[in-house]
Amino acid sequence: MRIDILLLCFAYVLSQFYRSFLAVLTGMLERDVGTTAEDLALASGLWFLVFAAMQVPVGLALDRIGPRRSSSVLLLIGGAGGAAVFALATQPWHIVAAMALLGVGCSNILMAAYYIFARTYAPAVFATLAAVFLGTGMLGNLAGSLPMALAAEAFGWRGCMAVLALVSAVVSVGLFVLIKDPPPPEGDAKGGLLDLLKIPAFWLLVPMILGCYGPTAGLRGLWIGPYFRETFGADPTQVGQAALMLAIAMILGTYAYGPLDRWFGTRKWVVLAGNAGALACLLGLILVPGLGPVGAGALFVGMGLLGASYPLIMAHGRAFAPPHLVGRAVTLVNLLALGAAGLMQMVSGRLHAAAGVEGAAAFIPVFWMYAAVMGLGIVVYLFAEDRTD
Repeated sequence: MRIDILLLCFAYVLSQFYRSFLAVLTGMLERDVGTTAEDLALASGLWFLVFAAMQVPVGLALDRIGPRRSSSVLLLIGGAGGAAVFALATQPWHIVAAMALLGVGCSNILMAAYYIFARTYAPAVFATLAAVFLGTGMLGNLAGSLPMALAAEAFGWRGCMAVLALVSAVVSVGLFVLIKDPPPPEGDAKGGLLDLLKIPAFWLLVPMILGCYGPTAGLRGLWIGPYFRETFGADPTQVGQAALMLAIAMILGTYAYGPLDRWFGTRKWVVLAGNAGALACLLGLILVPGLGPVGAGALFVGMGLLGASYPLIMAHGRAFAPPHLVGRAVTLVNLLALGAAGLMQMVSGRLHAAAGVEGAAAFIPVFWMYAAVMGLGIVVYLFAEDRTD
């Protein structure tokens, strides 16, 4: 594995951390900054929305100037800058602004790696490479669970974020020095996002793109903490343990999905089967009364394990793109997935606030929203064209 890919992978660990660590800081931020669950839902949702909006310029930058400059500059400004703003926050809106900056900083890391994979390696191994990279980067999910909870209790959340700001700055410099841009594609073919959107087969992938990532990301990045705290009276360490188990399940699921398209000769049916299982776990959280912490935790883990199909969805969408539009193809899929996740985060905060009840019942509207999006994606995806490399 090339040194620049390894450093990009570490940068993606930071990206996964920044999208998920809020779940274990909810109590501390309420105490020190005065945030509410709705403030944090807004902040977490804005991370995803900003990240998604950045995919348009990121895709253009990847195809025009390459991954070296685009990834390093954005991580320095948004990653290091956002972590610094978070460390200095004294008002809820400071947290919101910091998360928006972090969304900018993280927006190009995964896409830079996928662009290099798509332009440098054989198409048949794209899904496996994507899954290995994504799964390894999800170690940031682990770091954002129990380790972050323990570090914040031991050293303070401000000190932790200050250190992360420094680490992000150092990594951004390393990316600028070490990344090797792939050579430009042969020929002078032109095109953009509109050309991708003119491909009819791509539209049947869109509902699944919208529904395959957002629910699990929302539960891991925000709601698993409040759910276990309000439903079972869990303390910060117990919340961290629950988040850790979900993060491990997401990593294992991502690794497992990687080679399945080559083993079974299909992407579509692997994705459908996995997401149907994830939906069943989510419905269990809604429909099975009296779940204890072990039962609920098992369903969260099942959803994280079975719902980790994002690398295959990415490979499925990329397979329809011509070589000169690979950068914009992978960023378009990312835009849709992360944009949907951000919108669902914001809506979920309002649904939770409007529930008017306490305990597990306050989360039922949130879970129903996620289930509806997943169910729609599964139904439409049944009619999608299968495509392997």
